[in-house]
Amino acid sequence: MWALPDGRRVLLGDATVAAYVVSVYPFDEVRDQAVTAERAGRSYTARSHGLKLDMKIGLATLRPPPRPRWITATVENWCARKLLGVRTHGTSPTGVVEWYRTRSARRVVAATASLDRVDLGSLAPLDRPLGFGFTEPPRQPSHVRLRVDLRRPECGGRDRRSDS
Repeated sequence: MWALPDGRRVLLGDATVAAYVVSVYPFDEVRDQAVTAERAGRSYTARSHGLKLDMKIGLATLRPPPRPRWITATVENWCARKLLGVRTHGTSPTGVVEWYRTRSARRVVAATASLDRVDLGSLAPLDRPLGFGFTEPPRQPSHVRLRVDLRRPECGGRDRRSDS
């Protein structure tokens, strides 16, 4: 997912993945296409029709231990807002309650990307809100591994967990 300079939010993914993501976050455009990603050490590549991304990440700057959701919703949320300008707990625009538990955080130290054969420019801090969900990503280019817990109101409050 990404936000274009004009504010439009775009999602790439096969139909099944895209349907799930769209049920949590609103998008202006959804492209039904496979996305492949590969990792070799600290280098990552992602490819899809029209997308080409290569990035290298630094060493882990943060590796918190496993913790309960109440820590994520209170202590971690407060610290993340004050130190990084991000939130770790909130409700998505579609009403899904979310907990983002960081497993590791690393700086992106180098990257090149193009979309529809247009170079996306040099690596730089975010200069505007992206508007996907209840929080914004870190301002500095980052690679963050998360454990995401979701509580959907239409599922009777049952939870869904994923590690990404």
